[in-house]
Amino acid sequence: MRLVLSFRSALAPMLGVLLAVAMQPSRAEEGRTVLSDTSRIASIGGSIAEIIYALGEEGRLVARDSTSTYPEAAAKLPDVGYMRALSPEGVLSVNPTGILALQGSGPKEAVDVLKKSSVPFIEVPDHFNHEGILEKIRIVGKALGVEAKAEKLAAETDAKLTAAEKQTASIKERKRVLFVLSTQGGKILAAGSDTAADGIIRLAGAVNAVDGFSGYKGMTDEAIVSAKPDVILTMKGGGPPISEDELFANPVVASTPAGANRKMISMWGSYLLGFGPRTAEAIHDLAVSLYGNQVTD
Repeated sequence: MRLVLSFRSALAPMLGVLLAVAMQPSRAEEGRTVLSDTSRIASIGGSIAEIIYALGEEGRLVARDSTSTYPEAAAKLPDVGYMRALSPEGVLSVNPTGILALQGSGPKEAVDVLKKSSVPFIEVPDHFNHEGILEKIRIVGKALGVEAKAEKLAAETDAKLTAAEKQTASIKERKRVLFVLSTQGGKILAAGSDTAADGIIRLAGAVNAVDGFSGYKGMTDEAIVSAKPDVILTMKGGGPPISEDELFANPVVASTPAGANRKMISMWGSYLLGFGPRTAEAIHDLAVSLYGNQVTD
Protein backbone atom coordinates (compact mmCIF):
# COMPACT_ATOMS: atom_id res chain seq x y z
CA MET A 1 0.00 0.00 0.00
CA ARG A 2 2.85 2.38 0.91
CA LEU A 3 4.45 1.55 -2.47
CA VAL A 4 1.21 2.37 -4.35
CA LEU A 5 0.87 5.72 -2.55
CA SER A 6 4.48 6.51 -3.32
CA PHE A 7 3.95 5.69 -7.01
CA ARG A 8 0.82 7.86 -7.15
CA SER A 9 2.69 10.74 -5.52
CA ALA A 10 5.43 10.50 -8.11
CA LEU A 11 2.99 10.16 -10.99
CA ALA A 12 0.82 13.17 -10.09
CA PRO A 13 3.33 15.85 -11.15
CA MET A 14 3.99 14.01 -14.44
CA LEU A 15 0.29 13.87 -15.23
CA GLY A 16 0.01 17.57 -14.50
CA VAL A 17 2.77 18.36 -16.97
CA LEU A 18 1.27 16.14 -19.66
CA LEU A 19 -2.16 17.70 -19.17
CA ALA A 20 -0.71 21.20 -19.43
CA VAL A 21 1.09 20.34 -22.67
CA ALA A 22 -2.04 18.78 -24.12
CA MET A 23 -4.07 21.90 -23.36
CA GLN A 24 -1.59 24.29 -24.97
CA PRO A 25 -2.18 25.43 -28.57
CA SER A 26 0.07 23.85 -31.14
CA ARG A 27 3.29 25.64 -31.98
CA ALA A 28 1.74 26.75 -35.26
CA GLU A 29 -1.06 28.61 -33.46
CA GLU A 30 1.10 30.78 -31.28
CA GLY A 31 1.53 33.58 -33.81
CA ARG A 32 5.27 33.03 -33.83
CA THR A 33 7.59 35.06 -36.03
CA VAL A 34 10.72 32.91 -35.66
CA LEU A 35 11.09 29.23 -36.59
CA SER A 36 12.96 27.13 -34.05
CA ASP A 37 14.12 24.64 -36.69
CA THR A 38 14.80 26.07 -40.14
CA SER A 39 16.40 22.97 -41.64
CA ARG A 40 13.41 21.95 -43.81
CA ILE A 41 11.24 24.84 -44.99
CA ALA A 42 8.16 24.58 -47.20
CA SER A 43 7.65 27.87 -49.05
CA ILE A 44 4.18 28.89 -50.25
CA GLY A 45 4.04 31.90 -52.58
CA GLY A 46 6.45 32.87 -55.35
CA SER A 47 7.85 35.97 -53.65
CA ILE A 48 8.68 33.97 -50.50
CA ALA A 49 10.90 31.59 -52.46
CA GLU A 50 12.51 34.51 -54.31
CA ILE A 51 13.33 36.22 -51.03
CA ILE A 52 14.82 33.05 -49.55
CA TYR A 53 17.07 32.67 -52.61
CA ALA A 54 17.99 36.37 -52.51
CA LEU A 55 19.00 35.91 -48.87
CA GLY A 56 21.24 33.00 -49.85
CA GLU A 57 19.24 30.63 -47.65
CA GLU A 58 17.92 28.30 -50.37
CA GLY A 59 19.64 25.33 -48.73
CA ARG A 60 16.84 25.33 -46.16
CA LEU A 61 14.09 24.77 -48.76
CA VAL A 62 12.60 21.29 -49.19
CA ALA A 63 9.48 22.24 -51.17
CA ARG A 64 7.66 25.11 -52.84
CA ASP A 65 4.25 25.80 -54.37
CA SER A 66 3.53 25.92 -58.10
CA THR A 67 3.80 29.73 -58.29
CA SER A 68 7.45 29.56 -57.17
CA THR A 69 9.24 29.19 -60.49
CA TYR A 70 11.99 31.79 -60.03
CA PRO A 71 14.90 31.43 -59.84
CA GLU A 72 15.12 28.40 -62.13
CA ALA A 73 16.56 26.29 -59.31
CA ALA A 74 13.34 26.75 -57.31
CA ALA A 75 11.32 24.98 -60.00
CA LYS A 76 13.37 21.82 -59.37
CA LEU A 77 12.12 21.52 -55.78
CA PRO A 78 9.14 19.28 -54.93
CA ASP A 79 5.87 21.05 -55.78
CA VAL A 80 3.16 20.93 -53.08
CA GLY A 81 0.47 22.48 -55.30
CA TYR A 82 -1.04 25.83 -56.19
CA MET A 83 -0.93 28.28 -53.27
CA ARG A 84 -4.70 28.94 -53.41
CA ALA A 85 -5.65 25.27 -53.71
CA LEU A 86 -3.41 23.62 -51.12
CA SER A 87 -3.82 20.16 -49.64
CA PRO A 88 -2.59 19.84 -46.03
CA GLU A 89 -1.46 16.29 -46.79
CA GLY A 90 0.58 17.50 -49.76
CA VAL A 91 2.37 20.19 -47.75
CA LEU A 92 3.04 17.95 -44.76
CA SER A 93 4.20 15.04 -46.94
CA VAL A 94 7.62 16.69 -47.38
CA ASN A 95 8.15 16.59 -43.58
CA PRO A 96 8.83 20.32 -43.16
CA THR A 97 10.13 21.74 -39.90
CA GLY A 98 8.44 25.03 -40.76
CA ILE A 99 6.02 26.55 -43.28
CA LEU A 100 6.30 30.08 -44.65
CA ALA A 101 3.08 30.97 -46.49
CA LEU A 102 2.09 34.15 -48.26
CA GLN A 103 -1.10 35.83 -47.08
CA GLY A 104 -3.93 34.72 -49.35
CA SER A 105 -2.86 31.09 -49.45
CA GLY A 106 -5.79 28.75 -49.29
CA PRO A 107 -8.34 27.40 -49.21
CA LYS A 108 -9.06 28.59 -45.66
CA GLU A 109 -9.90 25.07 -44.49
CA ALA A 110 -6.53 23.75 -45.63
CA VAL A 111 -4.64 26.63 -44.02
CA ASP A 112 -6.57 26.13 -40.77
CA VAL A 113 -5.47 22.48 -40.71
CA LEU A 114 -1.85 23.46 -41.34
CA LYS A 115 -1.98 26.08 -38.59
CA LYS A 116 -3.24 23.48 -36.14
CA SER A 117 -0.60 20.92 -37.08
CA SER A 118 2.57 20.43 -35.05
CA VAL A 119 4.59 22.17 -37.78
CA PRO A 120 5.19 25.88 -37.08
CA PHE A 121 3.30 28.00 -39.62
CA ILE A 122 4.13 31.65 -40.34
CA GLU A 123 1.82 33.72 -42.53
CA VAL A 124 3.66 36.50 -44.37
CA PRO A 125 1.62 39.67 -45.13
CA ASP A 126 1.31 40.66 -48.78
CA HIS A 127 0.80 44.39 -49.26
CA PHE A 128 1.07 45.68 -52.81
CA ASN A 129 3.29 48.69 -52.27
CA HIS A 130 6.89 49.73 -51.67
CA GLU A 131 6.82 49.27 -47.89
CA GLY A 132 5.00 45.95 -48.20
CA ILE A 133 7.94 44.44 -50.09
CA LEU A 134 10.43 45.56 -47.44
CA GLU A 135 8.18 44.21 -44.68
CA LYS A 136 7.99 40.86 -46.46
CA ILE A 137 11.79 40.62 -46.70
CA ARG A 138 12.22 41.44 -43.01
CA ILE A 139 9.57 38.94 -41.88
CA VAL A 140 11.11 36.11 -43.91
CA GLY A 141 14.59 37.01 -42.65
CA LYS A 142 13.42 37.06 -39.04
CA ALA A 143 11.62 33.73 -39.44
CA LEU A 144 14.84 32.14 -40.68
CA GLY A 145 16.99 33.84 -38.06
CA VAL A 146 18.99 35.89 -40.57
CA GLU A 147 17.88 39.43 -39.66
CA ALA A 148 21.20 41.03 -40.66
CA LYS A 149 21.00 39.55 -44.16
CA ALA A 150 17.37 40.65 -44.43
CA GLU A 151 18.19 44.23 -43.44
CA LYS A 152 20.89 44.36 -46.10
CA LEU A 153 18.53 43.00 -48.76
CA ALA A 154 15.75 45.36 -47.62
CA ALA A 155 18.08 48.37 -47.89
CA GLU A 156 19.20 47.36 -51.39
CA THR A 157 15.60 46.74 -52.48
CA ASP A 158 14.46 50.04 -50.96
CA ALA A 159 17.06 51.96 -52.98
CA LYS A 160 16.10 50.18 -56.21
CA LEU A 161 12.37 50.78 -55.67
CA THR A 162 12.91 54.46 -54.89
CA ALA A 163 14.96 54.88 -58.07
CA ALA A 164 12.37 53.03 -60.16
CA GLU A 165 9.51 55.16 -58.85
CA LYS A 166 11.41 58.39 -59.57
CA GLN A 167 11.71 57.48 -63.24
CA THR A 168 8.12 58.61 -63.94
CA ALA A 169 7.98 61.51 -61.45
CA SER A 170 8.08 64.20 -64.16
CA ILE A 171 5.36 62.68 -66.36
CA LYS A 172 2.29 64.93 -66.45
CA GLU A 173 -0.23 62.85 -68.42
CA ARG A 174 -0.66 59.53 -66.64
CA LYS A 175 -1.76 56.55 -68.72
CA ARG A 176 -5.00 54.83 -67.78
CA VAL A 177 -4.30 51.11 -67.59
CA LEU A 178 -6.85 48.29 -67.54
CA PHE A 179 -5.43 45.03 -66.21
CA VAL A 180 -7.28 42.10 -67.76
CA LEU A 181 -6.86 38.80 -65.94
CA SER A 182 -9.06 36.72 -68.19
CA THR A 183 -11.33 36.91 -71.25
CA GLN A 184 -12.90 33.48 -70.90
CA GLY A 185 -16.41 33.29 -72.30
CA GLY A 186 -15.98 36.73 -73.78
CA LYS A 187 -16.15 38.25 -70.30
CA ILE A 188 -13.49 40.76 -69.26
CA LEU A 189 -12.22 39.97 -65.75
CA ALA A 190 -10.35 43.07 -64.56
CA ALA A 191 -8.37 44.19 -61.51
CA GLY A 192 -9.78 46.71 -59.08
CA SER A 193 -8.17 48.11 -55.95
CA ASP A 194 -6.35 45.98 -53.34
CA THR A 195 -4.74 43.85 -56.03
CA ALA A 196 -1.15 43.30 -57.11
CA ALA A 197 -2.10 44.62 -60.56
CA ASP A 198 -3.40 47.88 -59.08
CA GLY A 199 -0.22 48.21 -57.01
CA ILE A 200 2.21 47.72 -59.90
CA ILE A 201 0.24 50.08 -62.15
CA ARG A 202 0.53 52.85 -59.55
CA LEU A 203 4.23 52.20 -58.88
CA ALA A 204 4.92 52.47 -62.61
CA GLY A 205 3.41 55.97 -62.65
CA ALA A 206 0.06 55.10 -64.22
CA VAL A 207 -3.59 55.06 -63.13
CA ASN A 208 -5.82 52.02 -62.75
CA ALA A 209 -8.57 52.64 -65.31
CA VAL A 210 -11.22 51.10 -63.05
CA ASP A 211 -12.28 51.99 -59.53
CA GLY A 212 -15.26 51.35 -57.31
CA PHE A 213 -14.47 47.73 -56.50
CA SER A 214 -11.68 45.69 -54.97
CA GLY A 215 -10.25 42.41 -56.16
CA TYR A 216 -10.92 40.94 -59.59
CA LYS A 217 -14.39 41.25 -61.08
CA GLY A 218 -16.16 40.86 -64.39
CA MET A 219 -16.85 44.14 -66.18
CA THR A 220 -19.95 45.14 -68.08
CA ASP A 221 -19.63 46.65 -71.54
CA GLU A 222 -20.66 50.03 -70.15
CA ALA A 223 -17.97 49.86 -67.45
CA ILE A 224 -15.26 49.09 -70.02
CA VAL A 225 -16.28 52.03 -72.18
CA SER A 226 -16.42 54.34 -69.13
CA ALA A 227 -12.95 53.19 -67.99
CA LYS A 228 -11.41 54.66 -71.19
CA PRO A 229 -8.15 52.69 -70.88
CA ASP A 230 -5.15 53.91 -72.84
CA VAL A 231 -3.45 50.53 -72.39
CA ILE A 232 -4.54 46.96 -71.71
CA LEU A 233 -2.15 45.10 -69.39
CA THR A 234 -2.14 41.30 -69.24
CA MET A 235 0.11 38.62 -67.81
CA LYS A 236 1.74 35.52 -69.20
CA GLY A 237 2.20 32.23 -67.40
CA GLY A 238 -0.88 32.40 -65.16
CA GLY A 239 -3.41 30.50 -67.23
CA PRO A 240 -4.66 30.59 -70.83
CA PRO A 241 -2.79 33.38 -72.67
CA ILE A 242 -4.83 36.36 -73.80
CA SER A 243 -4.56 36.83 -77.54
CA GLU A 244 -4.13 40.41 -78.76
CA ASP A 245 -6.22 39.66 -81.85
CA GLU A 246 -8.99 38.13 -79.77
CA LEU A 247 -8.94 40.97 -77.26
CA PHE A 248 -9.21 43.75 -79.84
CA ALA A 249 -11.78 41.80 -81.84
CA ASN A 250 -14.14 42.53 -78.95
CA PRO A 251 -16.05 45.57 -80.26
CA VAL A 252 -16.35 47.11 -76.80
CA VAL A 253 -12.60 46.91 -76.16
CA ALA A 254 -11.95 48.09 -79.73
CA SER A 255 -13.96 51.25 -79.01
CA THR A 256 -11.61 52.34 -76.18
CA PRO A 257 -8.43 54.40 -76.70
CA ALA A 258 -6.41 51.22 -76.07
CA GLY A 259 -8.39 49.42 -78.76
CA ALA A 260 -8.11 52.25 -81.27
CA ASN A 261 -4.31 52.20 -80.88
CA ARG A 262 -4.08 48.42 -80.33
CA LYS A 263 -2.02 49.09 -77.21
CA MET A 264 -1.53 45.95 -75.14
CA ILE A 265 1.36 45.07 -72.81
CA SER A 266 1.92 41.50 -71.62
CA MET A 267 4.47 40.53 -68.95
CA TRP A 268 5.23 37.35 -67.01
CA GLY A 269 2.86 37.15 -64.05
CA SER A 270 5.35 36.18 -61.34
CA TYR A 271 7.62 39.05 -62.43
CA LEU A 272 4.90 41.67 -62.86
CA LEU A 273 2.80 40.83 -59.78
CA GLY A 274 5.27 39.12 -57.45
CA PHE A 275 6.10 42.07 -55.19
CA GLY A 276 9.48 40.71 -54.22
CA PRO A 277 13.17 41.42 -54.87
CA ARG A 278 12.63 41.87 -58.64
CA THR A 279 9.77 44.37 -58.45
CA ALA A 280 11.96 47.43 -59.04
CA GLU A 281 12.98 45.92 -62.40
CA ALA A 282 9.33 45.13 -63.19
CA ILE A 283 8.35 48.75 -62.40
CA HIS A 284 11.05 50.00 -64.78
CA ASP A 285 10.07 47.62 -67.59
CA LEU A 286 6.37 48.47 -67.29
CA ALA A 287 7.09 52.21 -67.15
CA VAL A 288 9.24 52.01 -70.30
CA SER A 289 6.47 50.06 -72.08
CA LEU A 290 3.96 52.74 -71.04
CA TYR A 291 5.96 55.92 -71.55
CA GLY A 292 8.94 55.06 -73.73
CA ASN A 293 11.66 57.73 -73.75
CA GLN A 294 9.77 59.85 -71.21
CA VAL A 295 11.16 57.52 -68.51
CA THR A 296 14.27 59.03 -66.95
CA ASP A 297 17.26 57.15 -65.59
